[in-house]
Amino acid sequence: MNQEQNNPLTPQTVEWDDPRAVALRSAMDVEMGIRYAAPEGVPRSAEAMAKVQAALFVDPADVPATVLVVDQAGRAVAHAALRRLRGEWEVKRVIVDSSQRGKGVGRTLMLELEAIARRGGATRLILQTGDRQPEAVALYEKLGYTPIPTYEPYIEAIPMSLCYEKAL
Repeated sequence: MNQEQNNPLTPQTVEWDDPRAVALRSAMDVEMGIRYAAPEGVPRSAEAMAKVQAALFVDPADVPATVLVVDQAGRAVAHAALRRLRGEWEVKRVIVDSSQRGKGVGRTLMLELEAIARRGGATRLILQTGDRQPEAVALYEKLGYTPIPTYEPYIEAIPMSLCYEKAL
């Protein structure tokens, strides 16, 4: 019996404010805060931080779908959302519980997002990630996402952004 049969993963579409979704986004914020902390002694201006926060802000009104991946025990182990951004479908707030990485959870999550976007009429998905997230980059590239130029709202606010697209 393979691992997927022992521990099936189930994607679930939930509301943006589902407590499990909120908890996973909070965990992501902590992890990204650590990964992207300024080197000791290098202050970040309040203005720069405000630009980053504004670029990363997701208005729930722009989110047609929030998806969790739930394991066999019913525990939410991954989260992502689709956001409408200037006529595009953008993947946002992708997080896989650190204990579940490398087990196919991210793939399950991304394939579900792609299916939802296709049903919604999308012809491509775009996404932004950072230069300190090699696991994310590896997942996206393995799934056929290709690099594109950094797009707004990330160009000035988060210049280390890595942006991708996938034709659907």
